[in-house]
Amino acid sequence: MTRTQFHIKKIALNDVTSWRSLREKLWPQASTEEHDQETKDILSQPERHLVLIAQSAAGEGIGFAEASIRHDYVNGCDTSPVVFLEGIYVVPSARRDGVAKALCKSVERWGLSHGCVEFASDTDINNTDAQAIHQALGFSEMERVVVYKKRCKPD
Repeated sequence: MTRTQFHIKKIALNDVTSWRSLREKLWPQASTEEHDQETKDILSQPERHLVLIAQSAAGEGIGFAEASIRHDYVNGCDTSPVVFLEGIYVVPSARRDGVAKALCKSVERWGLSHGCVEFASDTDINNTDAQAIHQALGFSEMERVVVYKKRCKPD
């Protein structure tokens, strides 16, 4: 089997369409408007957010990673700031070729350059595929949580 040839780079304006297409595959439940707003918000804060795109030798977007620098408490972490993997996706045809690993290594270097000593992420408690990917990328499970909420009502 031939390994996918690729390179990793920070997102540029001419990559936004490809990035949005990949985001829609990772988060199909979000509307086009939600993706548009989120991408605008991310691009407007380059000091806090990083978007990397993996491109094939032909220039096609085959994966991406979104990360942020979090200064608030991050579950399972002891330090601040923390580099946080907000999302990662690789197209099925390029999986198991080191794309996700290369994306994460680039995110980790970015985090180190911002003073981070911890790299964190999370996923849904029922998403066993994402949990397996995190473990394969070197993440350790720190805790499991169930989140609750209720509406505030006046007396």
